[in-house]
Amino acid sequence: MHPLIHQLDLQPHPEGGFYKEVYRSSQIVNSPANQQSRNTLTSIYFLLLQGQISRFHKVLHDETWHFYSGAPLKLIDLYDRCDEHILGSDTKPNFQRTIVANHWQAAETTGDYSLMGCTVAPGFDFNDFSFLSDDKENAENVQESFPQYARFI
Repeated sequence: MHPLIHQLDLQPHPEGGFYKEVYRSSQIVNSPANQQSRNTLTSIYFLLLQGQISRFHKVLHDETWHFYSGAPLKLIDLYDRCDEHILGSDTKPNFQRTIVANHWQAAETTGDYSLMGCTVAPGFDFNDFSFLSDDKENAENVQESFPQYARFI
């Protein structure tokens, strides 16, 4: 087991990897996306180990990924097209990327591990989260249009 799992008290995440919520704002706002009350902002640690992936999922609100340590992370942003972003590269410094609300997103480490932070505003709620695998029609379309990403579904 990777030492960061114990050091940061991480737990398995449903999309893959490990996480721990480190901040949840006490302020409450009304989400413009679903008219529900949400914390203003949430933040987690997110760890992917070699061989693990973050499966395609979407969040109802914008999510910013922050690179902390380890190997660079490949972050996939899928909407009308598919874009790959590498976070944490020394050759092309890029240490954060925002995935816009309702875009499908997936990720994997390019080495032994990648430790990231993920911030969502309005704050994350599992009711605002869905997997591409649960949307059969869209999952089939992604497999046909982007077969190289089928393993992330």
